[in-house]
Amino acid sequence: MERFFKLKEHGTNVRTEIIAGFTTFMTMAYILFVNNLFLGPNGAGIPSEGVFFATAVGAGLITILMGLFVNIPIALAPGMGLNAYFMTVVLSSNGTITWQAALGAVFISGIIFIILTVTKVRQMLLTAVPHNLKMAITVGIGLFITIIGFKLANLVRVAIVPGTDVSAPVGGNGFNLTLGDFVHNHDTLLALIGLLIIAVLMSLRVKGALLIGIVATTIIGIPMGVTNLNGLSGAHWIPTFDHLAVGHLDLKGAFKLGLLEIIFIFTFVELFDTFGTLVGTAGRAGLLKDKEKGEKMIGKAMLVDAVGVSTGAVLGTSTLTSFVESAAGVAEGGRTGLTAVTTGVLFLLSLFIAPLALVVPSAATAPALVIVGVLMMNQVREIEWDDFFQAFPAFLTIVLMPFTGGIANGISIGIVAYVILGAFNNIFTDRKVKVHWLMWLLAIIVVCRYLFLGSE
Repeated sequence: MERFFKLKEHGTNVRTEIIAGFTTFMTMAYILFVNNLFLGPNGAGIPSEGVFFATAVGAGLITILMGLFVNIPIALAPGMGLNAYFMTVVLSSNGTITWQAALGAVFISGIIFIILTVTKVRQMLLTAVPHNLKMAITVGIGLFITIIGFKLANLVRVAIVPGTDVSAPVGGNGFNLTLGDFVHNHDTLLALIGLLIIAVLMSLRVKGALLIGIVATTIIGIPMGVTNLNGLSGAHWIPTFDHLAVGHLDLKGAFKLGLLEIIFIFTFVELFDTFGTLVGTAGRAGLLKDKEKGEKMIGKAMLVDAVGVSTGAVLGTSTLTSFVESAAGVAEGGRTGLTAVTTGVLFLLSLFIAPLALVVPSAATAPALVIVGVLMMNQVREIEWDDFFQAFPAFLTIVLMPFTGGIANGISIGIVAYVILGAFNNIFTDRKVKVHWLMWLLAIIVVCRYLFLGSE
């Protein structure tokens, strides 16, 4: 291990790396419980056992690959935001788009990702989209996830005034957003308790606060009658590999339905999310001091990440991506791929707790989504709010995601707004704004999409 991972060269040792790997696993293991909310029977419709298997195995294998091939302490798992988008695509289609076809779209986006990485077009895309829009995408997805968390927890309800036209937009006349009934509804009360537990643990900077909070809330839900333990009777603690979604992706369906926009969004969001996570985490670990070595390392990491996208689709989950929670392992001293390998092995071992994970109620996992939204809001301070040219497209990107219930809407309108404002600045003012030609191309594609396909 010393020779393979070059531990001394990175100023670390086996014990430190393993502890860092455990820490990373603890901080991101909540995805084992939460992913079923988006992709399971109550979300996109994939069998719960299949979602858990794909999450654990996908995260385990690709994280180990990242550690062995790139030798950096970064772990991967199904990305928050991208799994929410996956669910939205399936549910909003009214049966037109199946989860199998959506997996096909994810697989195709992974192939595109690999091509973009190998040809280095990916780096050009990263240069084309301005920093403020990149940050706005993260913030908008955070709000989108938060709304989902509130709804799943019934902490926020949409009340319809009698006599209201239900086809009118939510938030219009006759619609009121109200607090859930946490006095009489045990599910809502449990979710509120879970939210407070996780918030307290986070404020105390407890490692693995999300996972601990989910487990604690699940236990509290037993006497409240919310957590149902009947599923544990006769449960198979040795993986049986029943009801899996492995290989069920529908490539024909993806092409037949013409899921070009969906493929584009999967690719687009993953592009910036991965870049930010890789650069940010590697920078904290001090792995980018040598520019040439750093760029080569990030390139290899992006390739592994791209392979993970298609691998996840084959296994039966939405996009596998680098997790920002990897920074927790770095903070514990993780500097090499041994940290990632440790985390990956723990994900594979988590297959043996599948029956326990599947009894966790949504009231215990929904609060974690709200907390993730809080963490993703962190990027809002990176936006130049004093510059209206930068602020307006960023604002539209952020608010349109939760208000329209579509991540694609926020990204699309933000791009168009940026290009239009940039053009007017260049024509009518002395302030010359550089708008990359690729942004113009993206804006034209977006406008054509809404003109010919509508807003649905």
